[in-house]
Amino acid sequence: MADKNIKTSDAELKDKLVAINRVTKVTKGGRTFSFSAIVVVGNENGLVGWGLGKANEVTTAISKGVDAAKKNLIKVPVLKGTIPHEQLARFGGAEVFIKPASHGTGVKAGGAMRAVLESVGVTDVLAKSKGSSNPHNLVKATIAALAELRDAHTVADHRGVSLDKVFNG
Repeated sequence: MADKNIKTSDAELKDKLVAINRVTKVTKGGRTFSFSAIVVVGNENGLVGWGLGKANEVTTAISKGVDAAKKNLIKVPVLKGTIPHEQLARFGGAEVFIKPASHGTGVKAGGAMRAVLESVGVTDVLAKSKGSSNPHNLVKATIAALAELRDAHTVADHRGVSLDKVFNG
């Protein structure tokens, strides 16, 4: 799914922390704590990616997550602050439904979906999460839904039609 040919400078990517999970490993010497962090990065102009970082310290886990997120960026068509069409996607037990909204609606989404949609640069969208509320699966399902979006130019090129013919008869 991820396009490996996307070039971007790290200065324009903004990262958002979605969730931190503390993991405890019980050993003979006592308890060992480690942390996993799921992070979303985006340039708020149609580029978004997610990453998971694991480390013994929170800050290290977050920085590892950011590095992982920069490696799997995808390009998303954003038209006038919203998405081109409705989309439904699943990942594991999480199912997400995203729908375009008129200007001024805002991002009507919760938690993990909101972080992804804001990072991609969508300002007006309606979103519903069904099934699992696990942030890992919600982020992955939202990215999958955004990856399946296509704008009118892409569809016209795929069909071998000019948009002038479509709109002007």
